[in-house]
Amino acid sequence: MKVLIVDDELGIRDVIKEYCLFEKFDVLEAEDGEEAIRIIKNNSDINIIVLDIMMPKMDGYTTLKEIRKEVNIPVIMLSARSEEYNKLLSFELGVDDYVTKPFSPKELIARIKAVVSRGNNINTDKYVYKSLVIDYLGHKVTIDSKEIKLTPKEYELLVLFVQNKSIALSRETLLSKVWGYDFFGDDRTIDTHIKMLRNNLGKYRDLIKTVRGLGYKYEEE
Repeated sequence: MKVLIVDDELGIRDVIKEYCLFEKFDVLEAEDGEEAIRIIKNNSDINIIVLDIMMPKMDGYTTLKEIRKEVNIPVIMLSARSEEYNKLLSFELGVDDYVTKPFSPKELIARIKAVVSRGNNINTDKYVYKSLVIDYLGHKVTIDSKEIKLTPKEYELLVLFVQNKSIALSRETLLSKVWGYDFFGDDRTIDTHIKMLRNNLGKYRDLIKTVRGLGYKYEEE
């Protein structure tokens, strides 16, 4: 995997680079958006970009727009801005994930793996774990070769969990990804659907684990 780290702070780049190298990733670095664009034009094998918002010369939003004109590489936005507006704007511009500073390098690595995995699995027809099968083309789920009846939201939740294996997803994230940012729900909406999804998964209900004080995560046993 080749990762491009775009951040004007050398210390931030060094931390991310250290953890990426530990995972045997190839690493490219840019200290501003203009340099990032030049690197992207000369490297066609970049798998993912970690992109800061606040940078000189060209900020992250402008850089992202320019990147999307060239290629459709997955992008994780990295920012000290935690306001909902900034997250909304980032997702509207096409980022694949948003991480707020200060951040856990280990979590960032997990998110990098998850985003790249989602991209790699776009053309995969099925997800299989033991006798649990998600047929993406048929939009159905079977256990022991028997189809289980899920509501559309339950199915979307399950697919989102599978695509983010071992990553804790907040209730806010689940609401925004599955219901959309214009949905005015609350935690009970998520908790109720998770309860129903677990019931439908039967012997695989424990694959969806509760993360206290945050939300849920999907973890293969």
